[in-house]
Amino acid sequence: MGTVSDSPEGTGQARAGGAGGGGAGVGDEGVGDAEERVAWSGPQGAQAFAAVEAATDWLLGYPFVFRTLARWIDSRHVLVDYGCGPGKVADYGARLLGARVLGVDTSPEMLALARDSGTAVAEYHLVEGNRTVCLADASADAVMCNHVLASLPTEEAVLAVFGEIRRLLRPGAPFVLLATDPACSGREYASLRIGEPGGKYGPGDELSVRLRRTDGTWQEMRNHAWPVDVYPALLERAGFGDVVQHRPTVDEALGLVDADFGAGRTWSAERASPPLVITTALAV
Repeated sequence: MGTVSDSPEGTGQARAGGAGGGGAGVGDEGVGDAEERVAWSGPQGAQAFAAVEAATDWLLGYPFVFRTLARWIDSRHVLVDYGCGPGKVADYGARLLGARVLGVDTSPEMLALARDSGTAVAEYHLVEGNRTVCLADASADAVMCNHVLASLPTEEAVLAVFGEIRRLLRPGAPFVLLATDPACSGREYASLRIGEPGGKYGPGDELSVRLRRTDGTWQEMRNHAWPVDVYPALLERAGFGDVVQHRPTVDEALGLVDADFGAGRTWSAERASPPLVITTALAV
C-alpha cells in the first residue's frame, strides 16, 4: 500500500510548478512542460505534501467530518486518524473535539513532520504492512479517514484498509470517510481539479489531480478513482453497517466555517457541483 495522508487526494507521483512561468496556472489548458516531477515518498515529498492548501476541503470536507464525529466522541474517547499525513487534521481534531487523537500513517517522513510541528497535541504511529501493530483490537471509539482511497489502486487494497479500520473499532463505533467524487472531474475548484473535462472513471482507474499549494503554485499527481457509490458494498464486506452518505454544500458550510474564510472566495465551482462526500458507517 502506498503512503496515505490527510492532504487532498492521497499520494503518488506529483509534478510541481508555479502558476506563472514555471508551470501552468489553474486556468491554463494543461500542465506546463517545465514542471518538475515530485514523489511524495521521502523527506522532500513529505514537505511538498504538507504545503497543500486544501481550501475546498476546509470548506466542504473537514468541518463536516468533525460535525459528524462530535455526535459520538468527546474528551472521554479515542479517535484514530487513519492516513494522518503531516498531522494537520489530526491535531485540529484533537483541539476541537477534546478527544485523544491517534494519527497513523505508512510514511515515517509524514509522521516526523507531524511530531515536529511544535503545536501537535495528537499522538502518531506507523502503519506497517497494512497493520497498526501498536494499537489493539477494538481500541478506538471512532476512526476518520480523509482522502486515503485515492492512493489505492485495487479493490483488495481498499478492503485491506477498511479491514484494518474495522479491527481498530469497538463494535458500534463510527467510521467517517471523506473522499472526492470522481464524477466531478474536470471542474476547477478553489484548491483542486480532479481528472480531465468530460472524463469518466471507474473503480481504480488512474486519473490526474491538481492541487493548489499555500504559496499559490500548483502541483499535479496521479491518483486512482473510487466512485462514491462503490463504498457501501465494500464497507459491508469489511464488517460495517448503517452506511450513510452526505454531499455537503456551500450554503451548509457557510454556517459552520469561519466567516472571513467563507467570504474570502466566490466558491463558484463548489456551489455548482460540490465535489466532496462524507460516508459514515458503524462497526458491526
